[in-house]
Amino acid sequence: MSTDVSEAIKAIKEMATMIDPDEDYLTVVAAKEMIASAKESRKKELESAHANLKALSKILDAARVSSSRPRSVLSAEDHAATLNTFDTSRLSLAKAISDMEGLVASKEAELASLKENVRQLEDCDPAAEHKRELDGTALRLKIFQGMGFRPVTTEDGHVSKILIASISGDVHSVDVDKRSTGYELSKTLWSTALS
Repeated sequence: MSTDVSEAIKAIKEMATMIDPDEDYLTVVAAKEMIASAKESRKKELESAHANLKALSKILDAARVSSSRPRSVLSAEDHAATLNTFDTSRLSLAKAISDMEGLVASKEAELASLKENVRQLEDCDPAAEHKRELDGTALRLKIFQGMGFRPVTTEDGHVSKILIASISGDVHSVDVDKRSTGYELSKTLWSTALS
């Protein structure tokens, strides 16, 4: 055992030259400062993380509140039913509008036609048109023929005699004499027609 102790003493003496207490002290102080600095840094990181956690927690609460459906908002089913009602109403209104546009177009065409008729009627003179369409002589001749009097003309267009269908159904001929007056001729014609 004495060998062991003497060897231990000898090893300590050899090591004593290698061990410098000042250097070891400085190493321990530097280690303590590093530990204190690391502890301070961790404390700052922890406080920063805690502050971030509080901010994120507030944001989460706000997001949770904004994502929940307010009581005043319809449920998804009620909202879908309302949309369907509005779609049905929109389609019926669109059809009604289309029908009304068609009716308006037809009424506009009718209005244009009536305006054209009014313009034509304003431009025409019924009396002049009637006068143009009817020849007075031809009309009187037609009336006389309807009463049974039919004039017979010569080649030059003068009336030479008048055929008369009397009430009895007989046909008589009366010569037109240029010497007789209109009154005498008229009296002769009517008396023959009434016979």
